[in-house]
Amino acid sequence: MERNRLSENLDMIDKPQQEEKRVYFVIDMKSFFASVECSERGLDPFKTNLVVADPARGEGGICLAVSPKMKAEGVPNRCRLYEIPKHMEYIIAKPQMKKYIDYAAEIYGIYLKYIDKRDIHVYSIDECFIDATDYLKLYKIKAKDFAIKLMNEIDEKLHIPSSAGIGTNMYLAKIALDITAKRTPDHIGWLTEAKYKETLWHHTPITDFWQISTGTANRLQKLGIHSMFDLAHADEESIYSTFGINAELLIDHAWGRESCLISDIKNYKQKSKSIGHSQILPYNYDYQSARLVLSEMIQTGCYELAKYHYVTSSVYIYIGYGDKETKSSKGTARLNATTNLYKIIVGTAEALFDKLADKRKMIRRIGFEFLNLQNESSEQYDFFTDLGKVKKEKRLVKSVIDIQKKFGKNAVLKGIDLEKDATQIERNKMIGGHSSGES
Repeated sequence: MERNRLSENLDMIDKPQQEEKRVYFVIDMKSFFASVECSERGLDPFKTNLVVADPARGEGGICLAVSPKMKAEGVPNRCRLYEIPKHMEYIIAKPQMKKYIDYAAEIYGIYLKYIDKRDIHVYSIDECFIDATDYLKLYKIKAKDFAIKLMNEIDEKLHIPSSAGIGTNMYLAKIALDITAKRTPDHIGWLTEAKYKETLWHHTPITDFWQISTGTANRLQKLGIHSMFDLAHADEESIYSTFGINAELLIDHAWGRESCLISDIKNYKQKSKSIGHSQILPYNYDYQSARLVLSEMIQTGCYELAKYHYVTSSVYIYIGYGDKETKSSKGTARLNATTNLYKIIVGTAEALFDKLADKRKMIRRIGFEFLNLQNESSEQYDFFTDLGKVKKEKRLVKSVIDIQKKFGKNAVLKGIDLEKDATQIERNKMIGGHSSGES
C-alpha cells in the first residue's frame, strides 16, 4: 500500500482515547547477527552451528551472537570462544555491522508497507515496538494473524526468523516477548493485565522482567520481594523509601500497567545533550600510551561537535584499570572557552587525565564525554584568543569532515594516529565497537 494512501486510510479511522485498550507488538529477530550470517551463506540458522566473533581476538573473544541451533544446545549469547564445548563444530563469522544495519533497514521497510512510522518505535537494531491498534481495523485482521503476516514476510524476503510479543500496553507486549513467547511453539506470546497476573505474577527469577536489573532485584530481596506478586502487594511506603520516584514505575509494572504510548516516546525531548565515546583497549596500556589514545578520541569527538554544529564547555573523563582491584578514576573539568576546537579542548582533557590517572597502574578502559552542549552560535572565547586562528582552524576542520564524508574516516589522519599504540585507524573501520565488515 502506498504511503500517502495508508495515511489517508488511517485518518478515516476514529482514534481511540489513551484510556481505551490498545494492541502493541514487539517483534524481535532471533539471534539477529548470527541469522544474518546464515542468510548470507544460504544456511538454516536452526540447523547450523555459527557464532559471530572476531577470531583475531583469540579464544577470549566475545561471541556477539550464536545461532538458534547453538542456543538450543545450551551455548549462551555473549559467551567467549573458549567457553564453547570443545567437541562442538561451528562456523566463526567475523562481525559485519554495516551488513546488519542494512538488514535492519530492510526489515523496517517491510513494517512501513503496512504501518505508519509514527506507530513504530525502533527499540534496538533487531527489535521494534508497533502500535497495531488502528491497523487491525484497517486491514480487518486479528492481532496474532497480523503479527504472523509481518514475521512471515521478513522470513520469506530475508530468511531471518523472529519472535513476537503482543500486549494491551507496551510493557505487557515486551514481557510477552521476553518470557511468554519462549514457551510457545510459534514463538508468539500474548498478555493482557488479567493474563499477566494469572500466568506471571509468581514467575521467578524476577530479573526476567523488563527493567529489573540484578541490582534492583537485590534491593527488592532485602524488602522480602521475590516476585511481581510480592511487589504488587508490598508496602508502598517502603518501596518509595528505597527507590524514590522509580517506585511508581516498579509498582505499575508489578500490576501489568503502563501508561506510556509510542507517541510519548517520539515527543520526548532530552533536556541535555552530550557527545562521548569509550573503548576497551586491546591490551593493558601504560600511562603514556593510554594518554595518546585519549587524545585520538578527543579529536574524533571534536569532529563530531563540528559536524553537528555543537560546542561544549566541559569534559568528563573515565579511566578503568587492568586489575579489578583498582577503583576506576573519573572526573570533570571546565574549559576556558565554549568551543568545538581540538587545539583548545585537548589541553584541558589531557591535564584532567594527568590529574586522574594512577601512573603506576596499567590502563584497559578509557572514556570521555563532552557535556553541556549548546548550539554553535553560543561559541565563546576569552579575551586573549586569536579569533583569526580560530576561523582558520574551523575552515580546516570543515575540509577534513568533507573529505572523510566522501572518502572515509581514514582518508585524513593525524600523526598520532600512526603511533604504535594508537587505535583510531582500526576504530574508524568499526561500528559500535565491532568490525563494520568493510575494508
